[in-house]
Amino acid sequence: MKRRPEPELMDDPDQAMAYAEADFEQPHTMFVDECLGFFGCAGVEPREIMDLGCGPCDIVARLARRLAFDRFDAIDGAEAMIALARRRLEAEGLADRVRLIRGYIPNDLPEQASYDAIVSNSILHHLNDPMDLWRAVKRLTRPGAAVFVMDLRRPPSEDAAKAMVDEYAGGEPDVLRHDFYCSLLAAYRPDEVAEQISAAGLSGLSVSVPTDRHLIVSGRISATDVHKAALI
Repeated sequence: MKRRPEPELMDDPDQAMAYAEADFEQPHTMFVDECLGFFGCAGVEPREIMDLGCGPCDIVARLARRLAFDRFDAIDGAEAMIALARRRLEAEGLADRVRLIRGYIPNDLPEQASYDAIVSNSILHHLNDPMDLWRAVKRLTRPGAAVFVMDLRRPPSEDAAKAMVDEYAGGEPDVLRHDFYCSLLAAYRPDEVAEQISAAGLSGLSVSVPTDRHLIVSGRISATDVHKAALI
């Protein structure tokens, strides 16, 4: 099935609220467990972390409760999402530990490439140019940095996408069911993502497939990756 792009931002307040209130317990728990498991296996204890496309900060909050760090930045381009993220962090007593940035990837990213961990959930399929994510990863990381990115993966057909919506979002509001369906159609296949990271010169990253609807990109940034000119 050919990919069908969707809007980059979820900036409608009702849409953002539906996303924030949705039941993402299973995938977000999986993200955090898999991410921390990867950090442990890779021997990484990140002190400076960036979440690219943080949304309402559910994953940021989960990670912040389980990690010690000196700096945790989280960026999203949608003001509606940043407002919800700010509210969540304040309610959970994490507002002083996480810096929220309202901005676009890659134009509004910090200039200094100082992060030793990049995490991201479900931003790749929203980007008009998927290479923007991998450019951001290269720009923001120092040698040895850990990268953990999870996203949806495109099913083989529209019927398969509809079946996934019924199975995993059957009880959700119509707006969220519609967004989930569109996101599945906009997602990339694992082979497409492997081509993207290869083109970006990120030789230390690899793609895995943990579920029927997700893919994970993980690995570490080498000095060669950081300094090599990207083939993009």
